[in-house]
Amino acid sequence: MIILRVRCRNLREFEAHLLPDLPNGGAFCPTTTELQPGTPVVVEFACDALPNKVLIRGTVLTWRAALPRMRVRAGATVEFDADEAPKRDFVIQTMRGARAPTRRRKHTRIPIGVPVKVREANQLDATEAELREISVSGGLLTGPIQPPVGTDVVMELAPPGSEAPFDLSGRVVYHAGPNQTGVRFLYREGGGSRRLRELVRRFKTL
Repeated sequence: MIILRVRCRNLREFEAHLLPDLPNGGAFCPTTTELQPGTPVVVEFACDALPNKVLIRGTVLTWRAALPRMRVRAGATVEFDADEAPKRDFVIQTMRGARAPTRRRKHTRIPIGVPVKVREANQLDATEAELREISVSGGLLTGPIQPPVGTDVVMELAPPGSEAPFDLSGRVVYHAGPNQTGVRFLYREGGGSRRLRELVRRFKTL
């Protein structure tokens, strides 16, 4: 996972990075690492007005080298993925003051994209879905079925580098749009927290 970090202390600095004319929006990300067009990356926004760091998937369009005499920084032009529109809009609206900041999360969510099977804890039938974000405290599911808020669910996924499936227990805490479901993880055994931290660490190193 290639993470390009964008730091901004105020709206002026944020707008200097933002590229709103791209079809899905995007940002200029300072980096001295040469990146080829088409490279998938994650843009990490760390701005004073945001409650947490926000990570948005995207694709490199171009990269330029630094021109010190002209005070031009090295960096990549990144277009956001189309399905990252809710997070893009959240960042823009919050930075511009059009949206009140949400409560600060204890742990930063990591963008992933892992197929999972989801079932309600008291049911046997599972539904195909995707775990789009993960942290040691919760995750974001996308799928055709959204269990009601307060429902306990079980998610089965294969951890990176492992053939054995891994079960995550959680509770639905919110719905974001017609297909996105926020889940808070529940630890049902003593080693659950340790196993989940190891899982998140694996995703960070991909």
